[in-house]
Amino acid sequence: MNKLFNELGLQENLIEGLIKQGIQSPTEIQVKAIPIGLEGKDIIGESETGSGKTLAYLLPIFQKIDTTSKDIQAIVLAPTHELAMQIHKQIELLSENSNSNIKSTTIIGNVNIKRQLEALKEKPHIIVGSAGRILELITMKKLKSHFVKTIVIDEGDRMIDEDNIDGVKAIIKTTLRDRQIMIFSATISLKVVEIAKTLMKDPEVIKVGDKSQVNPNIEHMYFVVEKREKLVLLRKLISATKPEKAIIFINKSDEVEITTSKLGYHGLKVEGIHGSSDKLNRKKAIEDFNAGKIQLLVASDLAARGLDIVGVSHIFNLDIPENPKDYLHRVGRTARMGEHGFALSITEERELDLIKNYEKDFNIEILPKDIRMGTIIDLQNTPKAKSIEHIFRSDSKASNTNKSNKTR
Repeated sequence: MNKLFNELGLQENLIEGLIKQGIQSPTEIQVKAIPIGLEGKDIIGESETGSGKTLAYLLPIFQKIDTTSKDIQAIVLAPTHELAMQIHKQIELLSENSNSNIKSTTIIGNVNIKRQLEALKEKPHIIVGSAGRILELITMKKLKSHFVKTIVIDEGDRMIDEDNIDGVKAIIKTTLRDRQIMIFSATISLKVVEIAKTLMKDPEVIKVGDKSQVNPNIEHMYFVVEKREKLVLLRKLISATKPEKAIIFINKSDEVEITTSKLGYHGLKVEGIHGSSDKLNRKKAIEDFNAGKIQLLVASDLAARGLDIVGVSHIFNLDIPENPKDYLHRVGRTARMGEHGFALSITEERELDLIKNYEKDFNIEILPKDIRMGTIIDLQNTPKAKSIEHIFRSDSKASNTNKSNKTR
């Protein structure tokens, strides 16, 4: 970006905290959003998954918080338990590394409310959580929001829809009249922008990159098979690619546990998460996946939104999403931080039009492949079909090979 954090107006202790986290320079969304955030202006920010949106709003919040006060000064609204926990952990990490002494707690639904009430007694400066439970505690007068200066709406395209907008509006009304509102998401429709502007005061709209752009470091391919053979093919692909970390996406939440069980039966290290999973089980599954204790995570789109897991090399689409945006979000979980990634879609003949739609919408090439004798090959009507098995290996040699491959 040719810019440094100290050029954005950030305090030295925050910059030092970022360096301890291994972050040396700001991303494009951070360059554009941080100065505006520090000025206290409202922001609508759109930037692709993995581009640093969380720090783009947390850093201005950190700089403006009065640590001598025991009041809640910022609320971050998130659509899922997992995203809320990730934001909370980033707050804790930044607070510790920058010696800021800023405290945070999560307030989310379907969790023991007594524990949350105990956590509020610790006088956190920042609340992260779901609109429903936060509003419930405000209504019970257990959470005092009248000193809140900043409200962040993360994953704004989901938080500002007909299912959530009433709760979001109600929370905003309980805060200071001159509060700051920041909305961030990977994709923000014109409808969401119109609704957002009714909640805000002359917001600055920031768009970074093409919202339909797919990370160029991802290689896309598809395999055609009958529906009853999908799981068998998936196991063959896992055996051929040997990923250290891979996410398997399916469309229906109620099939996550079935798929997880079937893969586990064959000796694979796998866990599953979906929207109605038990919170503690979901948390443990993600922590184990992050730590490398399990190789495979089976997930629905709802459960995986906002997940930021390092080292995911492969995305397997066991089901093909009908909405192209879901494909964009899925594949965005791999090829982070300049790494190479692979997106493998297992399709039925009737779903090939969806593959063509992805290619058209995102200007990418999704190549037809086949697997024979445990090796992935180009699907061509020629004996010269070349094995591409070597680019899927998860060892260091393959990693070096990946960097020399032509990006599609």
